[in-house]
Amino acid sequence: MMAEVNYLEGWRLRALILSIVAATAGYLAFSLWGGWNEVVAAFVRIGLIGTLIALCLSLLNYALRFWRWQLYLSQLGHRVAWPPSLRIYLSGFALTTTPGKAGEAFRGVLLKQRGVPFPATFAAFISERLSDLVAIVLLTLVGLAQYPQARSIVLAGVLGIVVVLACLSSKTLLDRLHRWASARQGKLMALVIHVSEMLGGARRCHRPGLLGVATVISVIAWGAEALAFYWMLGWLDADISLSFAIFVYALSMLAGALSFLPGGLGSAEAVMVSLLILKGMTMPAAIAATVFIRLATLWFAVMIGLVALVRSRHGEAPAEETA
Repeated sequence: MMAEVNYLEGWRLRALILSIVAATAGYLAFSLWGGWNEVVAAFVRIGLIGTLIALCLSLLNYALRFWRWQLYLSQLGHRVAWPPSLRIYLSGFALTTTPGKAGEAFRGVLLKQRGVPFPATFAAFISERLSDLVAIVLLTLVGLAQYPQARSIVLAGVLGIVVVLACLSSKTLLDRLHRWASARQGKLMALVIHVSEMLGGARRCHRPGLLGVATVISVIAWGAEALAFYWMLGWLDADISLSFAIFVYALSMLAGALSFLPGGLGSAEAVMVSLLILKGMTMPAAIAATVFIRLATLWFAVMIGLVALVRSRHGEAPAEETA
């Protein structure tokens, strides 16, 4: 268990603490800028029941994404029992706001101890991100007609999907790349081999049947959080339709993903506040809505990840992979 114990130390621990401090300072500055008393009053209107509903829908999002993760691992030939797999999957959430995809690397460390090689873990990761991107782009289409100025952002998302699918579409090309790198030596060639294996695994996760199931799961998962966002806007007496609320949430997530900032910090919030104000909300209410939904989704996931990480560090010794 030494790999588990030592992983959240050094730069990863500093990066996590820095991201939490930066987000806290940013949200506080946001609130002060918009009017502290009004922002607090908006939080009070959401109330405990509203908070619990939003958190439950976030939990639904995490559960569905974990189910999809298990489907990907199974497709890659690695059936990991769901209790340890769930703990490992949630542990990755703890590092969502750190750079370098540290959460996915951490999952790889723990799954390696259960017989899942790194290329398979990262193939599942690539498949996850692509499935998320497809779902988010589809959700933006629900209300894009109400704000056509966002077409360039949505188009960038579509382009990203097309590029990744193009890379995965040719098995012949991937096989040739793997054979070419295998016939040579050096660290760069070893990296090319791992990348080709990763892409080959991801290709297996995008066969038509599984691709359709994963897309449905992803749309429902991210739609659940968008629904929580819509209900929260209603509790704040905002006159915003369901279609536009889904669009705002999805576009904010897309902008955060395209910014390549950890967790989309800053970019997602900026887009969300801007669109809510554009639709007639007051600045304090828009800020409160944005801060609340980010706490109930992104930061709730980080908190759950930290709990799972502690369990991973003090859990039982790794069990053998189950077939």
